[in-house]
Amino acid sequence: MSVTKEVVTERLRSVSGPDFSGNIVDLGMLSEIFIADGKVFFSITVPAERADHMEPLRAAAERVVKAIPGVNGAVVTLTAEKKGGGMEAAPPARPTPQPRPTPSSARAPQPAPPSRSPGKRGVPGIEAIVAVASGKGGVGKSTTSVNLALGLAANGLKVGVLDADIYGPSMPKLLGIHGRPESADGKILKPMQNYGLKVMSMGFLVDEETPMIWRGPMVVSALTQMLREVEWGQLDVLVVDMPPGTGDAQLTMAQQVPLAGAVIVSTPQDLALIDARKGLNMFRKVDVPLLGIVENMSYFIAPDTGKRYDIFGHGGARREAERLGVAFLGEVPLEMGIRESSDAGKPVTVSRPDGPEARIYRDIAAKVWQRLQEEKNAGSGGPAIVFE
Repeated sequence: MSVTKEVVTERLRSVSGPDFSGNIVDLGMLSEIFIADGKVFFSITVPAERADHMEPLRAAAERVVKAIPGVNGAVVTLTAEKKGGGMEAAPPARPTPQPRPTPSSARAPQPAPPSRSPGKRGVPGIEAIVAVASGKGGVGKSTTSVNLALGLAANGLKVGVLDADIYGPSMPKLLGIHGRPESADGKILKPMQNYGLKVMSMGFLVDEETPMIWRGPMVVSALTQMLREVEWGQLDVLVVDMPPGTGDAQLTMAQQVPLAGAVIVSTPQDLALIDARKGLNMFRKVDVPLLGIVENMSYFIAPDTGKRYDIFGHGGARREAERLGVAFLGEVPLEMGIRESSDAGKPVTVSRPDGPEARIYRDIAAKVWQRLQEEKNAGSGGPAIVFE
């Protein structure tokens, strides 16, 4: 049975508005409804001052939509309307209230991974979540993310990858994974797997050619569900391939997810470094530790002559790291084999594990793991250092 916006809208008329006055459709609380592969996405606008108490309304709307024949799932989020007409994202879908500390438990150790922001809720089983980000697209962030994850796994760690680039998911192609994720109970998804990595991506949930034309709150809700409603199991590290840039989705992820640290990917030229600084500053403003900078496409070695060419310049990211007091993690060359293996779904770290590029990624992964341990020890041994 084909699901239409009209059917969804009609069913949502059965959901009462705040204080049981009218229904959420006639009250004008619904955003545009988007349907892809039987999954329904929309947001509900609620008063900002009452947003914290509107979770039952959101849950009721989700239940009604999921009960429609032909619906495979629903992503419903709350959007809070400020006085004055502006919009801001409400708490993520299905939030878990944070308990207030009591005198007997205020200093009790918390099971969540170390975080410099106590209000962020950890993900059970995941020891550290690492964001791989860039200030702009086209710098090889996703290729770096997947090879970093594989490098961590090659160094003996249990690793997962969350593809947070909703508009341009690339992990299915990079890792050669096809099909849809399964669910044992209809609520929690099982991650896809290949090369020893557990992986979740929007690319597994919608067709490759489906345009993602969502509002910010829908993106945030989808990311939250892919993070918290997936059976990750026990992981030492979850690598998050962030969307490029520093927009609403990136900032919300940095604010709401207990990130153990961030890795910035840049190319050597000044224009890319200007955008990389934006990414660095975003994480600093939300108090996420900076694990270091990777200079991608750092140089090119001609295969016929062995001569080195600095096509985009060289050393810009290293100098920027030194200037900012951030660790420099390594230089990745512009190499045809990296591109070809990535396009074939066999990243160079696994297709040529003994090659020089794979060794570079494993070395970067080792440095990232070392920085994570340093941040963990620093977080447990004294006050956090905040860079201004």
